[in-house]
Amino acid sequence: MAESPWSQRVRVISSLGDRNRRAIFDYVRAAARPVGRDEIAEALAMTRGAAAAQLDRLAEDGVLEVTFAKPGAGGPGTGRPSKYYALALREVVASVPERSYELAGELMAEAAERSMSESAPIAECLDAVGREAGESLGREHGSIEAVLAAAGYAPVAAAREGTIELANCPFHRLAQGHRAVMCGLSAALLEGALEGCGDALRCLEPIEPGDGAGECCARIVPRRG
Repeated sequence: MAESPWSQRVRVISSLGDRNRRAIFDYVRAAARPVGRDEIAEALAMTRGAAAAQLDRLAEDGVLEVTFAKPGAGGPGTGRPSKYYALALREVVASVPERSYELAGELMAEAAERSMSESAPIAECLDAVGREAGESLGREHGSIEAVLAAAGYAPVAAAREGTIELANCPFHRLAQGHRAVMCGLSAALLEGALEGCGDALRCLEPIEPGDGAGECCARIVPRRG
């Protein structure tokens, strides 16, 4: 089974719980340039083998990126290619339970920008960007089940055939104080996802808090008729 995006993010962050890997991360960040194994070993008083193993682990976990260059007194083009490591150019955010506050922030910022530039009501813009993002996710993942897992909804198959309960709300904290806004955005996202993955047999059904399997204010159900 492929590793979920949330598991990948947790793995990246947990990788830095090791004292040596955190020291390497701090050194590479401060250097602000690709660094080699020998430099790390000397700077942090490690054996070259230990430095190589920890650097490769950080690269495997997605914390560092690997490049190759030919070092040597003669400049570029001399010597055998060696591995160099630099910070991966991405942010990693993980929470337990899984949340997607960065997605919510991106969608709300895009909606606000569209509202200002087009002089359109913010509610209409939120609905539009939510649906567009959902459609993109649907096309990318191919099925509503895959979208729900990737977006952090924690889908659970219900007793009723074809029904999917959503055990987690990716926007939980925001929804506590802004329920209408966040539930509306979530609904637009999920409806867009159903359309994007071509699932015409199911639709979104709003529910009251506590009526489903978890935190979400909706479930996926078979279309009637």
